[in-house]
Amino acid sequence: MELKDLYPAPGSHHRKKRVGRGPGSGKGKTAGRGENGQLSRSGGGKRAGFEGGQTPLARRLPKLPGFTNINRVEYVPVNVKLLEERFEAGDVVDRDSLIEKGIIKNYEDLIKVLGDGELTKALTVKVDKVSAGAQAKIEAAGGKVEEPC
Repeated sequence: MELKDLYPAPGSHHRKKRVGRGPGSGKGKTAGRGENGQLSRSGGGKRAGFEGGQTPLARRLPKLPGFTNINRVEYVPVNVKLLEERFEAGDVVDRDSLIEKGIIKNYEDLIKVLGDGELTKALTVKVDKVSAGAQAKIEAAGGKVEEPC
């Protein structure tokens, strides 16, 4: 077999339909576009979203209120009742221990301790942020809040 012997499979290759080339072609005169109207013209047609001159849906709907603050900082909330359940007295609550106990999943997450629940154990808390209520409960139980808060 040589290169000259190669040819496409039967029925896989079609000739381009030549339109507007006389009545004998079957696609002469109007070239399959119908008689008159916007779609029969050269360059005619409608852009995406055009609704015949009616105000398009995208312009009829109201704009969304507010905006997205690009400087927003997201914290993973951890309540003191969770610290009460998962930690022993004297433990250090930091990023590594929270991941180890399965409270947070990602090392990159910022952590904020919130004050929901009661705390009876003295814990040392070293997280990104602590709410005022949580700090009061931690210190009332004999614990302390350290930097990087």
